[in-house]
Amino acid sequence: MHPKSIISAIIVTTCLSGCSVEKMYRTKQARAASPYEQIDFHALIKRYLKKDKSNSLEGIYSVSGTVSKKGKGFLGSEKEKTVDRKENYAQVAILYDPGDTGRDYIELSLDQEYRPSYSIVGEFNMATGGNILLYKHLEGKNKNSSFTFTTDRNSDMLEGIRVDTEGNTTVTYKLTYIKIYPK
Repeated sequence: MHPKSIISAIIVTTCLSGCSVEKMYRTKQARAASPYEQIDFHALIKRYLKKDKSNSLEGIYSVSGTVSKKGKGFLGSEKEKTVDRKENYAQVAILYDPGDTGRDYIELSLDQEYRPSYSIVGEFNMATGGNILLYKHLEGKNKNSSFTFTTDRNSDMLEGIRVDTEGNTTVTYKLTYIKIYPK
């Protein structure tokens, strides 16, 4: 056999095996267990096409958050301290959910691209009046947390607050969503 033919055969075999390794990886990722409800691209498109009107809350948002603690100091004076701050740590999509699931909107994590399915990481329900949203952040092992959100008129910014009491300390969690698409 000619040396050029051998080199060509090796290159073709390497390329084909590389494609199959990538395909095996994607197949494995598709079957990976997740604690979140999953939605594939087709189901996502079907939800979108069920829409009967435009909604200003829907969009892609950048998420920032802070955690602050407030409690009595050494001499009895109240002290408040920010213990954690994360700017633009996540991107999420908020979509109208027209089904009979008991939720008005779903929140999808967009932190990983080109996935076979997307995790539903939160649920929003509108309170009467339209500017207040009740949010349930879904986490694995049923460790869900709830926030109360307010929104501006155009839903360009959402602010959520959750307050927990731990002994004599009050812990405040604040989430801020800034709409990045559509503007």
